[in-house]
Amino acid sequence: MGIAVHASSFAGYIIPFGSILGPLIVWLMKRDEIAFVDECGRNCLNFKISLMIYMMISAILMFVGIGFILIGILAVADIVFTIIAAMKASEGISYQYPMSIKFLKPRN
Repeated sequence: MGIAVHASSFAGYIIPFGSILGPLIVWLMKRDEIAFVDECGRNCLNFKISLMIYMMISAILMFVGIGFILIGILAVADIVFTIIAAMKASEGISYQYPMSIKFLKPRN
């Protein structure tokens, strides 16, 4: 199920806001049953929300010209880090995404 959390974020390439809605749905359905899914879901959602903020900033920076380059870099980073996270989840390891702001804190 940890893999499903990360892999569901690829829905964003088909459905608007799917990169957040996909992991959110899987996380909300299974977070109370499986602690690993709770941890993966929090990490994935933190990254996807952070990425959305970075994309908005890059869109504003398009007026200067550097935004085009940043959006390309962010798109590649999104794909690469999500694949790495899914591979780590298949091994039972919770992946901490780089560049991620901690919006959803772990439960104590």
